Amino acid sequence: MDKPVCLIDTGSEGKLCVQESALQILQQIQEPVVVVAVVGLYRTGKSYLMNRLAGKQTGFALGSTIESKTKGIWMWCVSHPTKAGTTLVLLDTEGLGDVDKGDSKHDTNIFCLAVLLSSTLVYNSRGTIDNRAVEELQYVTELTECIKVKSSDEDEDADDSSEFVKFFPSFIWAVRDFTLERKIDGKDATENEYLEFALKLKHGTSKKVMEFNLPRECIQKFFPSRTCFTFPFPTAPENVSRLESLDHADLSSEFLEITDRFCNFVFHKSHVKKLKDGITVTGRVLSHLVKMYVDTISSGAVPCLENAVIAMSMIENEAAVKEGLQVYKSGMEKLKDSFPLELKDVSSEHQRLSSMATQTFMKRSFRDTDGKYLKSLEENINKLFDGYLCQNEQASKRRCEDLLSSLSETMTEKLKQGFYAKPGGYDLFCKDLEDIVKNYNNQAKKEVKAEEVLEEFLKQKSVESKAILQADKKLTEKEKKIKEETEKAALLEQEIKAKEEKQRQLEEKMEAERKSNEERMRQMKEKMDEEMRLQREEAERAMDSKLREQADLLEKGFKEKADRMNQEMEEFKRQNAEAESNRAREFAEMLENSNKRHEESMAMMMQQHREQMQAIQKMNARSSGGCCIL
Repeated sequence: MDKPVCLIDTGSEGKLCVQESALQILQQIQEPVVVVAVVGLYRTGKSYLMNRLAGKQTGFALGSTIESKTKGIWMWCVSHPTKAGTTLVLLDTEGLGDVDKGDSKHDTNIFCLAVLLSSTLVYNSRGTIDNRAVEELQYVTELTECIKVKSSDEDEDADDSSEFVKFFPSFIWAVRDFTLERKIDGKDATENEYLEFALKLKHGTSKKVMEFNLPRECIQKFFPSRTCFTFPFPTAPENVSRLESLDHADLSSEFLEITDRFCNFVFHKSHVKKLKDGITVTGRVLSHLVKMYVDTISSGAVPCLENAVIAMSMIENEAAVKEGLQVYKSGMEKLKDSFPLELKDVSSEHQRLSSMATQTFMKRSFRDTDGKYLKSLEENINKLFDGYLCQNEQASKRRCEDLLSSLSETMTEKLKQGFYAKPGGYDLFCKDLEDIVKNYNNQAKKEVKAEEVLEEFLKQKSVESKAILQADKKLTEKEKKIKEETEKAALLEQEIKAKEEKQRQLEEKMEAERKSNEERMRQMKEKMDEEMRLQREEAERAMDSKLREQADLLEKGFKEKADRMNQEMEEFKRQNAEAESNRAREFAEMLENSNKRHEESMAMMMQQHREQMQAIQKMNARSSGGCCIL
């Protein structure tokens, strides 16, 4: 994008609405996204920082008046400057605290969306991080009422905010116009030490102390990954407003250096956006999330992370099936141009493309807990494969019929002229027919329908053969009887050959199915191991942050609060262990169901195999009996 566009706007009735044109831009992004959102009071220079993150001087609207310039949430997608194969999505939000808006809930919704959509949340303020600055970040205390983790069919009154740490973005507090010395108790302090000092809790149980501690507790609890960046020089609105028209040469080297340092700081601290269980978010997925969250908020409901993941999994898994089928179908359509082919060539390409289709599906799918979508992919691929086998057989049949038609042209002409209607004509007919069959077998030996088409051809010729045999006055009745029986035996032998070829092809198809299933199971196991690893890492990160929070409380003398956390962490461990156990069970069931489907498919083919074998054995018995009579 060469410039930002409005992603979320306010409709005529004051409700938030999504701009479809912006969603279409996101839907085209197949790469993972790093989403950086900036929030803060209006007229504090947020938009300029976002322009610099985009590597530009201008883009997001800047203003010099006292009214908020940015309305809703604006988006700018650019290639990530330090992470190859990743898109940086910048979200510039409407300034908070504009009294002209009249609806305080609007600010809460904007802040809530910034938290839900971003992987890094930049809170922009001016001056110092004092009590007033912390109080201005009151929206963080309302997140428990505005965001739910668990699905609505569970206990709606349960407080699941302890799980926010799993999904919330990293937090950067950017302090503009910072002119104080960073000292704590007379000693130099880092920016992060300064932030933690500003968020320090007070001892006591009075209402005033509780009001003082509440926003600080929420920041510490919800944003364990938090850092601070200070701009140690004035950037007042009247100066910021001029930045839009200034060239780099007009800006001081100090100003450029500090903004470049801020950009590198953000790029380093920002990670790819993830959903529950560590699922990577692409631009396409982000577009669905934007739509779902905005629609939910506009309807007056509370966004639920679990419901969002479930809804996303349905959308993405359906798309993953289509994408996988398209990979398989496009490859087989190219192969179809070369039909007819040997069965082994078609089966080999089927296995390769089936593996690619499953891989494509696995790459995009997630939360296919019951294997419903993978099953759909398997079934559709098998239907397509059967269809392509049929088309290959039809092409082979046409080629074999054309070949026999060409090879038997002379015989057909002789039949028309009555060439064989003479004494000894039957032997001449048999000699010509033998030559046709010999030439046919040499030229059509690799065709899948070679034996079957030859069987049908010989059956057709047997009618003419009988007529010629009966009219041949050179032969005695006994000789005619012997030749008739010999011909029947030859036809039976060819019928056996055709069935044996079908049997061989069925065995080849069974082997192809066995190999495809092995590859599919390998990919499923790989996918499951990866999902389990991400789920485990997510739980470990959350537990580490809780342990750090507890240690910090103990260090600062809040033993009672730290002790209360023990119970919370034990429950957290129990829930994580239960979730991991449930996921492992789901995976085991999914593998078992897939194996069951494979076994059922193989059982059907084995039954077909047995029936064909019995038919061949009966024919062989008939053939042996005929030989005894002769």
